[in-house]
Amino acid sequence: MNIVFGGNAREKWNGEPLEHAVGLLCQQCWCWGRDIVRPQGNWLLRIGFVKLKPPEGREECSSVYSLKLPRGQCVMLRGFGVFYGDDHRGAIFMPRYDFRPRYTKQAELNGPLWSMEDLPILRPPNKHQRNACVSLTLDLIDWIRTYEVNVIECLGVDYRRQTLAKWDNGKRLFTPAEKIASAWRELSFQVAANFDAFSQKE
Repeated sequence: MNIVFGGNAREKWNGEPLEHAVGLLCQQCWCWGRDIVRPQGNWLLRIGFVKLKPPEGREECSSVYSLKLPRGQCVMLRGFGVFYGDDHRGAIFMPRYDFRPRYTKQAELNGPLWSMEDLPILRPPNKHQRNACVSLTLDLIDWIRTYEVNVIECLGVDYRRQTLAKWDNGKRLFTPAEKIASAWRELSFQVAANFDAFSQKE
C-alpha cells in the first residue's frame, strides 16, 4: 500500500504498519465528515445511516451515525473511532488515533456513542477471543473499502478528490482518492498476515 505525503514532496511512505493504518483511518474519518456536509445532501443518510442528534446536556457532542447491516452487523461512526458489532462474535472499537482494536462480547451498545464513556468495557482480545477480534477487524476494513468503492462509483473520483483538498496540507499522511479502496484492501492483507502488529497485549 502506498501512502504519500501531501504538498509538493510526494514520496512513497513505508513506515510502520500501525502508523500507516492510523493515517489511513484518520483520513477516512475526515472523508466521512465531508460526506455528511456534501452540498448535494448528506451521503451517509442517503445510503441508510441513521443520524442521532445529541440530547439535552450533551450539546458539545457531534451527531452519531449508525447503520444496521444485513447479516446482524452494525457500524457506528464517531470522530474518535468506529464501533463495529456482530450478533454472533461480539464487537470491536477501533480508536482513530491508535488502530488497535479493543474487543467486547457485547455486540450492541446500550445507547448512542456520544463519548468514550458510552462504550462497554473494552480490552485487547485474549487467546479465546482472538479469532473473533481478527475477523471483526477484517470485516470492518472490508466494509470501509466497499464504502469507498461505492463513493467512487456513485459520486465519482473527482468528488473524493475535492473532499481531500484541505486534508492534503503537506503535514498529514495522505492517500490519493483513486487509491483509498486499494489501500484498505492492502491493509486487510497486512492485518491478516500479522495481527500482532495491530493488537495490544493484555
